[in-house]
Amino acid sequence: MKIGFIGTGNMGRILIEAFIEAKVTSPSSIYITNRTIGKAKAIQEEHPNVNLCRTVEGLISEVDYLFVCVKPLDIHPLLIKLKSQLSKEQCIISITSPLSVEQIESIVPCQVARVIPSITNRALSGVSLITVGQSCTEKTQHDIEKMLQKISTPVYIQNNVTRVASDIVSCGPAFFSFLLQRFIDAAVRETEINEEQATKLASEMLIGMGNLLEKGHYTLPTLQEKVCVKGGVTGEGIKVLEREIGTLFIHLFQSTHSKYFEDIEEVKEQFHLL
Repeated sequence: MKIGFIGTGNMGRILIEAFIEAKVTSPSSIYITNRTIGKAKAIQEEHPNVNLCRTVEGLISEVDYLFVCVKPLDIHPLLIKLKSQLSKEQCIISITSPLSVEQIESIVPCQVARVIPSITNRALSGVSLITVGQSCTEKTQHDIEKMLQKISTPVYIQNNVTRVASDIVSCGPAFFSFLLQRFIDAAVRETEINEEQATKLASEMLIGMGNLLEKGHYTLPTLQEKVCVKGGVTGEGIKVLEREIGTLFIHLFQSTHSKYFEDIEEVKEQFHLL
């Protein structure tokens, strides 16, 4: 199974390195390219057996599965450029949420899927979100699942929950790392603990909490119940959170969805050119 990656920015590189570490396929069966070829070359320098392709056309001629890891508005012109070179045996896998598999299928003759990864996949953990097109065969779907199972927990989603699922899985690490950093900053500001120690304690706490949830010892509500002793310090902290968080996360989802719908409209304008 030969796998290609067009785009070696943050998420493209995360997938490439996770695939190599998890032995999804051999490095010699991975083909990469990037508009700025130096970014792709930097990956090959670290993983010499990975194939560096100078052109997208050269990459397509080699691979069975093609991950497209470029910006949403760059995908349409790329598909127009490449559609005559793609065969029905190949599969394009987009990693961007504003484009539906149906839109991509309207242009290319090959099979189409969408996979929305997470930075947590670099640690061979977390979730990856899958949507497959009608063009996908059972074998292709099985192959995609098998790839992703080695770096994540694959979850199938429908178009109507694409954004919120992406917010939780893909954006969530950034959101909660921001909150954790503010938690640490406040601890340093209000007490005598230093930033290094506070960061160490908070990071280990988060890892430990994740392990508790992963192993099924507690759910999120029961975690609160077990730690929050009646009349204790934790309870006072929870009162502050209840009072001050308010509609914070409602506004967060409203904002991400607003931007998402803007992106969808921009993408639609491109596809209406057909």
